[in-house]
Amino acid sequence: MRFSVFILLLAAALLLQTTVLDFISIYGVKPDLIMLLVIFNGFLLGTREGAFFGFAGGILEDLFNGSYIGLNALAKMTAGYLAGAFGAGFYKENTVIAAGVTFFSTAAALAVNHLLLIVVNIYVPVFYALLKVILPVALYTALLVPFVYGWFVRHLLKSPVRDL
Repeated sequence: MRFSVFILLLAAALLLQTTVLDFISIYGVKPDLIMLLVIFNGFLLGTREGAFFGFAGGILEDLFNGSYIGLNALAKMTAGYLAGAFGAGFYKENTVIAAGVTFFSTAAALAVNHLLLIVVNIYVPVFYALLKVILPVALYTALLVPFVYGWFVRHLLKSPVRDL
């Protein structure tokens, strides 16, 4: 995928995530579109690209939100790397596998995010974080995979030149 296209997609996802998705949140939980893009890139392109795009997407989100620069960057870098590691051993065209990878990578990244919050002296009880944030966001994000994964594979990764 072209890097410039990925940056535009990240910007669009960030805009949607901070505006429109507030209207479709369920009990305050909304999907993480940036995480979804990062995981797709990692799953399809490998660990190196996944980690790079995860860091780029996370740092963009951190700069936009303005608090704790690097927190989302490290968490999304973890998700991209894990998705790339999963992608090395799984059939990449299967939407169910992509949804499973999305669920586990998102849950792992949010767990890393929770641990990093503890490092900066923000304590959220583990069971609360797990039951109210990590699992619901991972599930909601994974539920979007059947709707967007096929389009992502068909239109965005078939570009003849990758400029990274």
